[in-house]
Amino acid sequence: MDVRDDIQSSANAAVSSPVPSEPQTSGHAGAQTPVRGLRERLRTAPVAPGAVAVAARTRTIAVRLLFPAVSIGILLLVWYLGTRYRVEFYVRFKNVPTPMEVLREAANVVGTNAYAVNVLNSLRRILVGFVIAMVSGVGLGLLIGRYGAIRRLFMPGLEVLRPIPAIAWVPMSIMLWPTTESSIAFITFIGAFYPILLNTVDGVESLDGVLLRAGRCLGASEARLFWYVILPGVMPNIFTGLAVGMGVAWVSLIAAEMISGQYGVGYYTWEAYSLVNYPAIVLGMITIGALGLLCSGAIRLVGRALMPWLAYAKGARK
Repeated sequence: MDVRDDIQSSANAAVSSPVPSEPQTSGHAGAQTPVRGLRERLRTAPVAPGAVAVAARTRTIAVRLLFPAVSIGILLLVWYLGTRYRVEFYVRFKNVPTPMEVLREAANVVGTNAYAVNVLNSLRRILVGFVIAMVSGVGLGLLIGRYGAIRRLFMPGLEVLRPIPAIAWVPMSIMLWPTTESSIAFITFIGAFYPILLNTVDGVESLDGVLLRAGRCLGASEARLFWYVILPGVMPNIFTGLAVGMGVAWVSLIAAEMISGQYGVGYYTWEAYSLVNYPAIVLGMITIGALGLLCSGAIRLVGRALMPWLAYAKGARK
């Protein structure tokens, strides 16, 4: 037998020999199916840190949006059920428009030039009055809280004027200021000024004296104490006053626009009441609430950006 015959016989023997079959997975404990093996590999596969951060961030945003959605949903549900069944138990829903009627009114009005003019005028008025109240309230509050002489000079007069509601200033403001716009801005200023002032004064007075003494020992001047010690320490109180003042400013603005305005969301709401247009009344109220929410949210965002250390401060919130 030559070499060629040996190679051919070896090949025939290899082909005819039985191939060892894979162990059957069924009926054997601990056997791993292809699907189970794929799941195991996916579970043990490394995950990129960026993907984990994105997933955690998405979950946090979803949780934060869930609770406001539920809260607003409850209000809408109560509104719908009250108007659907015309509830008249103390609170009367007989003449209250349904959500669909208000939605149709919004579809007809929102986006028109008249609606945009009303919204922009209210925003301009609130911005002018609030900025003046913020600058004067924070500045005067810092001085009153820091220096006893200034407190004794200004606080008695301010306390006499503080109980007067902003709406009571409307007739006087019309006599004091030459134009309707300036009088409405003054009413808005009055509404926002006192919450900002009092919160700033309280923040300065409650500031830890150890911080001031430490700054003095390190050679800080009075101006540096204000900028590096007092102002950062009082900033949480300032933004609390700004948030409260923004809400009161909207209340004052809407009241002033209802009485003496020719444009604005308050004027639009009062005009709808005069014309017995109930869906427009509710639309005006929703617009006021949405604008106030946006303004307060902007103040909170600015506060978080200027005070990042509050995210690490211990508090009672769980």
